[in-house]
Amino acid sequence: MSSPEQSLSLPVYMQENETSQEFKDLIASMPTEKGWMAKHLHRYQGFWHSTRQLQGVLVCQKHFQAQDGDIFLVTTPKSGSTWLKAVMFSLVNRVSFPDTKQHPLLTNNPHALVPFLEMEYIGKENLDFTNFTFPRLFSTHLPLLSLPRSVEDSDCKLVYLCRNPKDTFVSFWHFTNKLRPIDWSATSLEETFDKFCRGVSLYGPFWDHVLGYWKESLERPQRVFFMKYEEMKNEPRIQLRRLSEFLGCPFSLEEENSGVLDEILELCSFENLSNLEVNKIGKLHSGQEHQVFFRRGEVGDSMNYLTAEMVGKIDMITEQKLHCHGLKF
Repeated sequence: MSSPEQSLSLPVYMQENETSQEFKDLIASMPTEKGWMAKHLHRYQGFWHSTRQLQGVLVCQKHFQAQDGDIFLVTTPKSGSTWLKAVMFSLVNRVSFPDTKQHPLLTNNPHALVPFLEMEYIGKENLDFTNFTFPRLFSTHLPLLSLPRSVEDSDCKLVYLCRNPKDTFVSFWHFTNKLRPIDWSATSLEETFDKFCRGVSLYGPFWDHVLGYWKESLERPQRVFFMKYEEMKNEPRIQLRRLSEFLGCPFSLEEENSGVLDEILELCSFENLSNLEVNKIGKLHSGQEHQVFFRRGEVGDSMNYLTAEMVGKIDMITEQKLHCHGLKF
């Protein structure tokens, strides 16, 4: 563990809070590896978490009480979380905020409007979500088997967005290097690629995370809606329409004809969101600058960074892990 002096010199999102002896004993019993950005990653319930993040996961699992009608936006890191948050918030709140010229997204980062559930529980136990409008919108990176029990026991809907693992990896590599303190050197592509392929990344292994929700979406399609980032980019109107139907708030013919669907897509487009003042200069309460969540948002950008050998290795793992279950990218 870092000393208090070392920890406080780091950004909030990298600081390690004071923890109980019980928590220290727990992580001492877990497999631990060096993180991409955090000092340590610990394997809990088969997936990797930073020390700070794991605190939030454990408290969230213990204390969060889901309600019927809650909606969870689930992703692995850098799979389109920011975009999906903006789209989902606009979709379910379109009656409350019909004017896209005076919309909360114009003055709030999507992560402030749809918080990451487990992150909210870092250093806290009793959170009050009573000010959330119905349906309550939460996001999470938690794998299916690590969701709080109350989520399983209630009538919630889970929207899962996944992305090609090659683009996910490259985006995540850029993201973590942006968040490293300025006096730290960047992690190499080769070092982080090896970790990613071994499954050692935040909320990884990537393939196990995706597969859990994919199988659940096949078994319980009324509960889990599985989306692909690439399909959302290629056919946004079709995917948004499908999403609205899954959530029980389909677009009416009048809304379609008056352009409501297109207004949401325009408001939530990468070009629009990344150029808003709030996303150029603001920060989350945990210290990340809003602008780090917007890089390129393109399909296939990983080809500019990965060698043919790297591409072959990820494709081989993807085929071994996912293709036999009918999931391809």
